[in-house]
Amino acid sequence: MVCSNIQVLSFWKNKTVWITGASSGIGEAVARLLAPTGAKIILSSRRESVLESLKASLPNQNRHFILPLDVSNAQALETIVSENKDLLDTVDVLINNAGISQRSLTWNATPESERQLMETNYFGAVTVARAVLPGMMKRKRGNIVILSSPAGKFGFPLRSSYAASKHALHGYFESLRAELKDTNIPISFLLPGRVQTQIGQNALQGDGTPANSSDERLARGITAEECAEAIMKAAEKGRAEVYLGREQVLIYLHRYAPWLFHIIVKRIKPN
Repeated sequence: MVCSNIQVLSFWKNKTVWITGASSGIGEAVARLLAPTGAKIILSSRRESVLESLKASLPNQNRHFILPLDVSNAQALETIVSENKDLLDTVDVLINNAGISQRSLTWNATPESERQLMETNYFGAVTVARAVLPGMMKRKRGNIVILSSPAGKFGFPLRSSYAASKHALHGYFESLRAELKDTNIPISFLLPGRVQTQIGQNALQGDGTPANSSDERLARGITAEECAEAIMKAAEKGRAEVYLGREQVLIYLHRYAPWLFHIIVKRIKPN
């Protein structure tokens, strides 16, 4: 396990780490890996009661904070950020993990569902990052980790607005990375393929309601713990981009053999 390494422990010790989407899946797995390292963790998601239970189960629970928020609610998010400025100014590492997926043909997706995807995956992530930047820039150090997807590199059936939101993340944070070139604030993208989480059940259908359906292919993906370990390593090393899972081959095909990529995508059965 990554936390067993003394050098890794020293990287995280006493660092304040903010995890969005911390109540389940990848976010929860990161919190459980981080807690024994001596990090101070800010746990955020919409479900305060679940965050309370998670905090109570972590080592060093008195060092951790709960900051309930819904990244898709722009006005409420701005208020929470403003009211907690002193706390957020102390953040050393941001794990920008909150997000939602999609299961809808493009012509069936309502404008409201498309806006919710953009508010959650893009605008929410941007607002959260802007909240920690002043403190990081003042200290001239910090780490920002962005949870993206192979869909941030190419389009995919039933994921049109989801892919658009992830493409937008790359455009924004790659620009920010270039602007931060004279600081010690690396920005890392994690692009996992299928991960064994509840993302399929929570994905939005065309009318904006949760799909509440299981995806057998997700069960063959990497575990949330494997993804969490990769997130921590990316932050420790300041890696620019990390690809995970079998789906990463599609990223390379899209870049170097687009003709083959398009043949493969046309044969994929949407679900």
